[in-house]
Amino acid sequence: MKKAIPNTFKLPVYAYDVISVCSVEQLLDCYRQAKIKNLPILILGEGSNTLFTEDFDGIVIINRIKAIMVTEDSDYWFIHVGAGEIWHQLVSYLIDSNIPGLENLALIPGCVGSAPIQNIGAYGVEFEKFAHFVELVELATGNVIRVKDGKYGYRESIFKSQYLEGYVVVGVGLKLIKQWQPILEYGELKNFDPNTVTARVIFDKVCEVRRSKLPDPNILGNAGSFFKNPVIDKVQYDALIEYYPNMPAYPQANGQVKLAAGWLIDQCGLKGYQIGGAAVHDKQALVLVNKGNAIAQDVVDLSRVVINTVQQKFNIHLSPEIRFMNKQGEINPNLLLL
Repeated sequence: MKKAIPNTFKLPVYAYDVISVCSVEQLLDCYRQAKIKNLPILILGEGSNTLFTEDFDGIVIINRIKAIMVTEDSDYWFIHVGAGEIWHQLVSYLIDSNIPGLENLALIPGCVGSAPIQNIGAYGVEFEKFAHFVELVELATGNVIRVKDGKYGYRESIFKSQYLEGYVVVGVGLKLIKQWQPILEYGELKNFDPNTVTARVIFDKVCEVRRSKLPDPNILGNAGSFFKNPVIDKVQYDALIEYYPNMPAYPQANGQVKLAAGWLIDQCGLKGYQIGGAAVHDKQALVLVNKGNAIAQDVVDLSRVVINTVQQKFNIHLSPEIRFMNKQGEINPNLLLL
């Protein structure tokens, strides 16, 4: 009998088997069992950044490898974290321990192991700012290696490509500087005085804002931000800003400009737009939600409408931030959406 795959979209999707592991040894044992049965495997944390377009024909391994170890020298805190720890719980633990740095990344869903893969980010901060190393186990041999250069980009890393096949993230190392400086470039954080604000105040504000705008996946199924914020060249930006002077925009170091995907979708009048049981969230257009009875095809069809509508209005292509899975594993979403 097939087992339900945990996913924050709350979609009815199933796998041949779903197994939780708490150690590298258990992970390797599950891998060997899958190889004997000639079944594909998929490693998940919370299934928070994943859209299953159909049932999975193999074994889903839920990574629950946990540990938080903190060491320090005169300049830095070094945090070694198991990949199965919940990201927000880690951030909260460090703030409670008077170790600042990750406060802008509060309430990002998912597990720690997903952070380097996606190079998660929010409020002007990305994971790579604190990345020290990523521990990977090679499934075929059981060897554990540490990678220091993740070749991070916007929601990208080497772990999406070179190490995606045959390796699994089992631990993450973070390096947080003791000479803390607040990052207050985005949203309501701009209102704080950098000379007096504390990491706790930033943490609380980020949590407050995210809870007010983003649906709780336990109540309304979703995978967080569905689309990446698009980055365009300055020529296209200059043309757009003439027509849309209030368009949010964030200049990049390379001369390009990052736009807010949620704003673009909102300008297309798509907030609340629904196909089947899937809808564009009525408070944050960047989020697609399951109204309670969605199937995977509803979400795929809705995302296609959003992409095409934004393309027609702004001549800007939106790319999904979340990962698409079919019966054999991860696929290029463009195969379904174009």
